[in-house]
Amino acid sequence: MHEAKIALRVNGEPRELVVDTRVSLLDLLREHLDLTGAKKGCDHGQCGACTVLLDGRRVNACLALAVACDGTEVTTVEGLEHPLQEAFIEHDALQCGYCTPGQLCAGVGLLEEGHALDAGTVREQMSGNLCRCGAYPRIVDAILEVAP
Repeated sequence: MHEAKIALRVNGEPRELVVDTRVSLLDLLREHLDLTGAKKGCDHGQCGACTVLLDGRRVNACLALAVACDGTEVTTVEGLEHPLQEAFIEHDALQCGYCTPGQLCAGVGLLEEGHALDAGTVREQMSGNLCRCGAYPRIVDAILEVAP
């Protein structure tokens, strides 16, 4: 087995771990750090349920190798403190909640990137995050509410 020592900050806390070089960032978060907010949906980068912020940018944690994240800052839904969370509640932008952690992280990333220009742009920018309950219009409304 090939292992590597990595150091990263997760939700503001420094973490040092020895991990198998094949483990994904998603599995590191869920199985090694007990941060289960990011969900394992498709495990192929197609659903967005595992979206986290890596150095402030949206990434599918199922596609990122943990060893490639050495020295980075990872923010999961457990570490978010953003007005978008309250806007999701106010706009009822969730139903079953399975996709919500990924939608929130993707939405915060989109806002930080300055892509929340209008409803069409938000829909396009959020297209990698699927919601089987169909809460898309309310998700877009919540994001636009907190957009600068």
